[in-house]
Amino acid sequence: MAYDDCSSGPKSPLLLQPAVSSNSDHRDISSNRWCAKLIDVEEAKNQMLFSLPMIVVNSCFYFINLVSVMFAGHLGKLELAASNLANSWAMVTGFSFMVGLSGALETLCGQGYGAKMYRMLGIHLQASCIISFFFSVVISFIWWYSDIILILLHQDPDIAREAGVFLRFLIPGLFAHSFLQNILRFLQAQSIIIPLAFCSVGSLVIHIGVAYGLVHWTSLAFKGASLAASISIWISLLTLGLYVLFSERFSHIRPEGFSFEPFHHVVTNLKLALPSAAMVCLEYWAFELLVLLAGLMPNSATTTSVVAMCVNTQNIAYMISYGLSAAASTRVANELGAGNPDKAKRAMFVTLKLSVLLAIAVDLVLFFCHNAWASLFSDSAEIINKFASMTPLLLISFGFDFIQGILSGVTRGCGWQHLAMCINLATFYFIGMPIAGLLAFKLNLHSQGLWLGLICGLACQSTGLLLLTLMTRWGKVEVSTNINRENVILA
Repeated sequence: MAYDDCSSGPKSPLLLQPAVSSNSDHRDISSNRWCAKLIDVEEAKNQMLFSLPMIVVNSCFYFINLVSVMFAGHLGKLELAASNLANSWAMVTGFSFMVGLSGALETLCGQGYGAKMYRMLGIHLQASCIISFFFSVVISFIWWYSDIILILLHQDPDIAREAGVFLRFLIPGLFAHSFLQNILRFLQAQSIIIPLAFCSVGSLVIHIGVAYGLVHWTSLAFKGASLAASISIWISLLTLGLYVLFSERFSHIRPEGFSFEPFHHVVTNLKLALPSAAMVCLEYWAFELLVLLAGLMPNSATTTSVVAMCVNTQNIAYMISYGLSAAASTRVANELGAGNPDKAKRAMFVTLKLSVLLAIAVDLVLFFCHNAWASLFSDSAEIINKFASMTPLLLISFGFDFIQGILSGVTRGCGWQHLAMCINLATFYFIGMPIAGLLAFKLNLHSQGLWLGLICGLACQSTGLLLLTLMTRWGKVEVSTNINRENVILA
């Protein structure tokens, strides 16, 4: 080395400088090697660049419904209660189900793109839209008669009737939402995310103006809040739909004229879509069940408020981890489709390491700012103090939720939705919820007992999904690659 030559001769200021530089270079190389052993820096960088826009996309579409609830809530206490009830009912019975159904495309389009079966991406998208339309029709009937159903579930009749009105004007948005989720997964599988980010931000900004105008400037008032959500979701759908239909980058994917071929792939899609929907809904319903159980406790008003705040905080934190979950799903599916299971596994481990770092960052923010965060929900000192007592448990649940979110993305990329569905059913409803009920009602731990039960469920779910990814053979999912070679278009 040059450094060795220099050290053997007489020392002078001119010769000392290369020696120092060489030491610095050696330290830099050692540092780079240490970082490389800890995490694949290039892979981590690419995943973060993918994740950040997806966090924006998910958050913006989540806030469209929330903004409508906010505008409706300012009209009065009845409207606030009714819009919150309607929004929860819509998430439980419709929106979460549609998000789950679209999970089939994370497998089919993700692996198809990795295998360079580009034309099949369009076929699977159309097949998924056919399925989504059918289930949207079914759910729309449920929403139309939701006031009757809610009254039968012992909800306040006045609130239930207003919630029914809110839901009827949200039905058009259900159809748009179902198609929109499919397009999101279609573009996500190809790592086309910047147009999604611009579209979601633009739709949210437009929605705020539309909601304000319909609620305050027309006679629709309360009805205008949910109608505004439907209009805004349709604007998002039309924007992305026109982009896919007319952009040159999708010219090799678009079908030439009408074809019955997508109908031939409906069953293939359903094999993944239904378990994927169940996988999402089982987890989402567990959180909603905690709020219902909180209403059965002494001082139910305070307990319900605190648990609802915790659930909302957990949901918002999950939006952050969802970006990494989408990155894991896409990277794993693309690499498996390309026949690179080892690269898929490496991508998964990189995402898991990033999720741990992200969970620590979010935990630190909540740890230092939990009182300020709680004050955004309530001015009551009692509720703020109760939330503070729940904060340590939230910090733990965040960690497990981030990890399971990443592993759930991996299962969607691999096509293991049916196995993940069984894990979610067992861990939440045979472990988590029974423990929550025991701790909350028998041991009188109340809201803390409920959340401890949830943590047990999340911990078991994370462990189950981790064992699944480590012990199951990785490869292409059979239903997504059983395609005639004439349907394959190479890049």
